[in-house]
Amino acid sequence: MMDTADPRGPIGASSGDGLDEAIFQKLRTNFRGELIRSRDDGYDAARAVFNAMIDRRPALIARCSGVADVVAAVTFARENDMNVAVRGGGHSVPGYAVVDGGIVIDLFPMKGVWVDPEARTVRAQAGLLQGELDRETQMFGLAVTGGRVSNTGIAGLTLGGGSGWLERKLGFAVDNLLSADVVTADGRFVRASEEENEDLFWGLKGGGGNFGIVTSFEYRLHPVGPIILGGMLMYPAEQARDVIRFYRDFIETAPDELGGGCAFVTAPPEPFVPDPVQGTQVLAVVVSYAGPIEEGEKAIQPLKESLPPALDMVQPIPYTALQSMIDAGNPSGMQNYWKAGFLDELPDEAIDVFVEHAMKVTSPLTSVLLLPMGGAIRRVADEATPLGLREAVFNFHAISMWADPMMDPERHIRWAKGLTEAMQPWTSERTYLNFIGDEGEERVRTAYEPEKYRKLVALKDRYDPTNMFRLNQNIKPGARSSAAPA
Repeated sequence: MMDTADPRGPIGASSGDGLDEAIFQKLRTNFRGELIRSRDDGYDAARAVFNAMIDRRPALIARCSGVADVVAAVTFARENDMNVAVRGGGHSVPGYAVVDGGIVIDLFPMKGVWVDPEARTVRAQAGLLQGELDRETQMFGLAVTGGRVSNTGIAGLTLGGGSGWLERKLGFAVDNLLSADVVTADGRFVRASEEENEDLFWGLKGGGGNFGIVTSFEYRLHPVGPIILGGMLMYPAEQARDVIRFYRDFIETAPDELGGGCAFVTAPPEPFVPDPVQGTQVLAVVVSYAGPIEEGEKAIQPLKESLPPALDMVQPIPYTALQSMIDAGNPSGMQNYWKAGFLDELPDEAIDVFVEHAMKVTSPLTSVLLLPMGGAIRRVADEATPLGLREAVFNFHAISMWADPMMDPERHIRWAKGLTEAMQPWTSERTYLNFIGDEGEERVRTAYEPEKYRKLVALKDRYDPTNMFRLNQNIKPGARSSAAPA
């Protein structure tokens, strides 16, 4: 249902998986990493991705040990007319990290990371997960905006924008990107920054994986942690309307250091949750304060005094604990269908509609997030990145998740679609493509302002005119690129 793989397959004499044996052996002699075929041990584990709705069988998985392997794999795919999927963390909900009958260029083994604490920068290879990057930068009390789940890959996260708990203080991940190393569709290795290949650098900051394979990212770091004020305030779901209304007004004047949001979740069977509450729906207000702990305690005091929580779990914690706080609620191997939207306004009527739908989730694994924007996000010039929506007040996520693939998937999908349709009167037509599933070419187009989209198409024409890198939220080459597939 969400499987949108291109029907083209590899050419050449088949040896069971569509690969010509002589051609495959030629690649093997020039490849230092691991090459996995369907007949090999570990194939099923290597092709599995975060979203268990995706079940695709590549002809070859090329687990790259470094840039030379990436170049070799790209060259092999181009010369043999193979469909290409690029895998970083494998967290893409539409399953873009794996392809039927083609080659997966798997960056997961590439986990080099080099922190310069004096310059406050880090260069990180594209196979790193967010938690792995945080572990290294926190050795020096430094951080960059990253995902809200620690097993998210930094590559896909960054190329789509890079949203996280620190964004009100530091902006998105792309707002802190200093350079990127890229392997292009013709097998060249280039560096993109403000000083070289500036057009490509601009496109990478929100244009996704359309222009090449990024093998490493260089970020600007900021003092955060290692201990911050963080955690959750828990409220009965019945109080949700009052809490969200107060939070909407409260966060508007809150300091930029205060991040977080509101989340409808099912209370887990954990020791810190009272027995009567376990298994019931609650509203959690997530708190992340990227500043002195005493100032953070003062900043959230109005919320706690006006609406005392049923359970207060906000306290000084390691920043890495904050970054992994909702991991348990986002396990790999579940069925996933996601929708999202950015809100131009959040009046009381919108809150009523949001709460009504959020309280009708169809699975205890499903969560519904309402996240504030503002702060540093708005202080970045609109033209600096392909991303728009910097003036939005909130964004919401409908994360429909369930365990059993036979458990009426259409029911869960209808619920997610229903929430987003109900919120349409207040939702921008644009979104960040990391936040949604595969919604088609027109949705990708409308995610960007028209002039920005034209610039992205021009970049596609220059760096990937045949659309080799199309298993993504795809920006197709222009009409003049006649070699591009439909």
